[in-house]
Amino acid sequence: MELKPADAIVVLGAAVWAGGKPSPTLERRTRHAVAFHQQGLAPLIILSGGLGLHPPTEAEAMAAICKDASVPDDAFLLEDRSTSTFDNVQFSADLLWQRDANSVSMVTDRFHMPRAAMCFRYLGFETQTSASPPSNFPGSRWRRLRAWAREILALPYYRVMLSKRLQQRASEKS
Repeated sequence: MELKPADAIVVLGAAVWAGGKPSPTLERRTRHAVAFHQQGLAPLIILSGGLGLHPPTEAEAMAAICKDASVPDDAFLLEDRSTSTFDNVQFSADLLWQRDANSVSMVTDRFHMPRAAMCFRYLGFETQTSASPPSNFPGSRWRRLRAWAREILALPYYRVMLSKRLQQRASEKS
């Protein structure tokens, strides 16, 4: 799918390994977003991901990749508090709203796109997605199968959670 221009690109984080090394997944996602930015598809990149098992935060590790790719510092923002997909989206949305951004191109892995896009749409963003290319490192097939299985379980949970949040918002407005 070819992406249309958007107000921002949002990259959802992945693990940082021991010694501060970005995981192959984090590296792929970030480089994919950088390529879109360099094509002029969005003026801003939101790097979303908090602290996992190893420092630095996922957002900081992605920022280093962006700087290495000559992305100017004023072209990306760090969202470095999130520890879940919903947090990624909610905290990124806060940064986007501050800039009156309404449309996002979201970069993550294919298995993760439906749930993350559902969250952005729930918050009212025009959302398009782009999957970073799959990795080919040893064991990656097994990891992808596990990831798809996790998403199959998480998607209905998120639908219920978001539905309850919508109902809660509606009752608070009444």
